[in-house]
Amino acid sequence: MASTGDAGDGSDPAAGSSGSNATNASATTNASTPPAAGTRVRRAVGALALLAVPVLLAAVPLVPVAALLGPAGLGVIGPGAIGGLLAAVVVGLGGSALLGPVVVDRRIARLPEAELDDRPADFVADRVATLADEVGVDAPEVTVVRADAANVAVADGYRGSRLVVSTRLLSLSKADRDAALRHALVRLRTREALVSTALLPALGAVETVALLATLLVGRRGERTAADRRVNRIHGYEPERDRIPSWAYAAAGVALWLLLLPAWLPAAVGDRLYVAGGRRDADEAVARLGAAERDGLGNAVAFASDAAGAADWPPLLDRLSLVSMADAETGRVRGTSRQEARTRLARLRSKRTL
Repeated sequence: MASTGDAGDGSDPAAGSSGSNATNASATTNASTPPAAGTRVRRAVGALALLAVPVLLAAVPLVPVAALLGPAGLGVIGPGAIGGLLAAVVVGLGGSALLGPVVVDRRIARLPEAELDDRPADFVADRVATLADEVGVDAPEVTVVRADAANVAVADGYRGSRLVVSTRLLSLSKADRDAALRHALVRLRTREALVSTALLPALGAVETVALLATLLVGRRGERTAADRRVNRIHGYEPERDRIPSWAYAAAGVALWLLLLPAWLPAAVGDRLYVAGGRRDADEAVARLGAAERDGLGNAVAFASDAAGAADWPPLLDRLSLVSMADAETGRVRGTSRQEARTRLARLRSKRTL
């Protein structure tokens, strides 16, 4: 790893310390500028949409059971159903918040750790601590993973905050690397990482079922003419009672219809809260100066264009600098395929921020 320290210039230590403190104070002030009213409304709507997802999933079994066993018997809108809805709020949100950090920690534990020497590892932790102090948050636990994806993710919860950074991101220039790390720390300060981590189990369940439904709808039940010709050459004829393709399509459509009440708020929340939170963090970093804005733009461009997206777990996408999901997963999430390009255009625009 390249040299991590700046050479001294013989200047007065007191003056240097004063200048550094002034710079840090200015950076913290600029990065913590209160959001506009429209931004606050968008965050609130997106957060409410995401919070509705685990509640709706928990309500599927709890509300019918409560309506059946409650004081009103089979009353649909009686006290039993209301009690089931309240239980769904508690169980859905509480269960997701408890499982979220556990799921993230277990996924991080399965990632290949980078074999760094003590000095590079200490440098990364020290650099993150310095940036965290400038942003105004406690320094998270840092995990460096060996991956070709140039990305960084931040998670938060009752187990503490964690920063997962790839070795390829650390190989970027100082300005680009620091801008990407600062972006993650800003999302930690705005609590976006906390909310996203807490809701990951519910969002992951919706995403998995949606992918299954999409697979069923697009499943090809019949063999092509080329397949049948090869089978005849080898003396094999497939069974005539194989499941027709329309049955798979019908099952997929039915699954989509059942999933739709939970998928819609998940898609809205992903767009407004998760993707919007990345843009808000872009603005917070870019307000610090041209160097930070250019560095963040370079990091986003490199992360979105470089190879190695398959090395980055889809579970960490909502916590990352750049989403690296494939096209099919992106369509299932309902997110924009042009998110990275839109962010780059905003960062490189002279009218931005």
